[in-house]
Amino acid sequence: MKDITYINNWLKDNLSDERYIHTLGTAECAKELAQKFGFNPEKAYLAGLLHDCAKCFSNEKLLEIIKENLEVEEAEMLNYKTLHAPVSAHYAKNEFNVTDDDILSAIRWHTLGRLDMSDFEKIIFIADKIEPNTRDKEYSDKIRTLLVEENGLNKALLKCYKETIKSLVKRNLKICLITIEIYNKLQDSVQK
Repeated sequence: MKDITYINNWLKDNLSDERYIHTLGTAECAKELAQKFGFNPEKAYLAGLLHDCAKCFSNEKLLEIIKENLEVEEAEMLNYKTLHAPVSAHYAKNEFNVTDDDILSAIRWHTLGRLDMSDFEKIIFIADKIEPNTRDKEYSDKIRTLLVEENGLNKALLKCYKETIKSLVKRNLKICLITIEIYNKLQDSVQK
């Protein structure tokens, strides 16, 4: 794997200033959540650091990389805002030589999520939504409150999905069927 200095320099050169600040916040938040839930904090930090590495690529470049290198579900192609996730995982593996499947999977699924996400994937997903550098504090505080409850990861994740669905509807964007399936499954898991 490439060292952190190389990764940081690459990110500074390839992300907007705001995206880089968000990335650092996500990495720190992921590390904090990993410690809280008994996961390797350094692994979580790296996943957080690389989760958006392809975020500032043009849509054309993202589509080209997907077409040439990746298998992506048609449903994932509904919203251009999610295209960076599979490409970021691809870059983590091929540009930064990350081989850890947990890290690659967490990066891969940090936007849409998937059914039966691992707790590590949930941590990265949530860290992306609540990092303190660029995210709304009021929203983040609501999620953080849920994290301390029993079954907190699932409750926090469900709240993230509720807010995402509301936002998509408000902006007249399509909602992936998998988003609805995940929402329904999380709803079941927190009502048990």
